[in-house]
Amino acid sequence: MKHITTVVIWKIIRCFTLILGVSVFTFILLKQSPVDPVMASVNYDTSLTPLQYKAIAHHYGLDKPAPVQYLLWLKNFLQGHLGHSLVYRQPVIDIIKSRAGASFVLMGLSWLLSGFIGFALGTLSAFRQGRLLDRIIRWFSYLQISVPTFWIGLLFLLVFSVQLGWFPIGISSPIGTLSQDITVIDRIKHLILPVFTLSILGIANVTLHTRAKMLSVLSSDYVLFAKARGETDWQIFKYHCLRNAIIPAITLHFSYFGELFGGSVLAEQVFSYPGLGSTLTEAGLKSDTPLLLAIVMVGTIFVFAGNLIADILTSLINPQLRRKA
Repeated sequence: MKHITTVVIWKIIRCFTLILGVSVFTFILLKQSPVDPVMASVNYDTSLTPLQYKAIAHHYGLDKPAPVQYLLWLKNFLQGHLGHSLVYRQPVIDIIKSRAGASFVLMGLSWLLSGFIGFALGTLSAFRQGRLLDRIIRWFSYLQISVPTFWIGLLFLLVFSVQLGWFPIGISSPIGTLSQDITVIDRIKHLILPVFTLSILGIANVTLHTRAKMLSVLSSDYVLFAKARGETDWQIFKYHCLRNAIIPAITLHFSYFGELFGGSVLAEQVFSYPGLGSTLTEAGLKSDTPLLLAIVMVGTIFVFAGNLIADILTSLINPQLRRKA
């Protein structure tokens, strides 16, 4: 337990240094952008006078040197103030609160779905090693790894929304419907395609990892002895394979948080889903520094939390790593 506490403390220290580094790098990239944040904040209104331009720049602190702007942002961030969005003209924290829920529902469902499907496919592939089903599952996994998320999303839209008409085209709720009139069924229908698109990112990794772990267990002496005693495939899976393969699969799946957050940006753009991913894209295109930095920080903490959980699980289930640490 003492070792786990030490790991967590060092990870938290690394988290703060990571946030600092990511924020500096993101801020530098934003300042190199050709987009004028003042003009973007007024939707490129050409009637804007020089006096009005200077007033807007002064209001948002854009007339100060870049290092001063960053230090002011960092000071406010450490105090819990994320600033005001140039594009939405409201506190950044309010925007994040209104969009984060939709993104976390999308990512959470996708994460769970990819974990369950990946583990099931990996198990089936291992128990049918060398057969047709095993070859199909492996081919499917290699295809998933090589195909980009946005292409899968566009394909789903074309087939299931445009041609078959089974699901709506994007958005998180029916267009023109009041929020109080939107049912749970409506929200589920709008979630299905984005969730399946995003879940495909993690299925292949879990499938191949589970298959390899299962094959290792199936080739062990105690499983061969169990087969000699007449145990069925279900008994071998239940009593020998499950506990040896599921924890490593979960650990691997937690480390997939980074790809999950990055994939959600693309998935939300394809389906016009109103979450943090689509908001991040809009903030980047319009050089909305406070909003973009805040979402990047949320993403950084989200990814770090996944890796931290993965490291803790690894330390708990692997005594050799605890001794080495």
